[in-house]
Amino acid sequence: MEIVPLEKQHDQERFNSNTPLLDEYIKKQASQDVKRDLSACYVLQDNEGIVLAYYTLSSNSIQREGLPVELLKKLRLPPNYQNLPAIMLGRLAVDLKHKGKGYGKFLLQDAFEKCLLAADAIGSLAIIVDPIDDSAAAFYKKYGFIHLESSSRMFIPMKTIRELINS
Repeated sequence: MEIVPLEKQHDQERFNSNTPLLDEYIKKQASQDVKRDLSACYVLQDNEGIVLAYYTLSSNSIQREGLPVELLKKLRLPPNYQNLPAIMLGRLAVDLKHKGKGYGKFLLQDAFEKCLLAADAIGSLAIIVDPIDDSAAAFYKKYGFIHLESSSRMFIPMKTIRELINS
């Protein structure tokens, strides 16, 4: 098994996470978003090219006023930065047949590594997610994501990710 960019030969049709929005995305929209440079999609594939899990990344931003005051003080960001650069982890899903095997954590770690490389190249303050439900929010919270005060979004600073990876 390996994580690779989504390509035409991947078998997406059998993917079933039991979340219709995530299933329809990988089957019908992901390839188009990749072609249009709207997102990057990475899949965990088996030896036959069957998609076992996937995630997407795209550029985004965080409104300064949505960040916790303590974090703003800690980061010492200049006051003229109202929209802060971030990377959106748009979707992360694991096929039902493969849940409980640690693939979600494996994908998240891979996303962290890719995001750090991107942040080093172009600058990005954090990764943001829009959890689809309470279960997804609990998953992200377990790995250090914090709720943004002004929305249902969650984020994790790149500084925290660097500390996690280097520890």
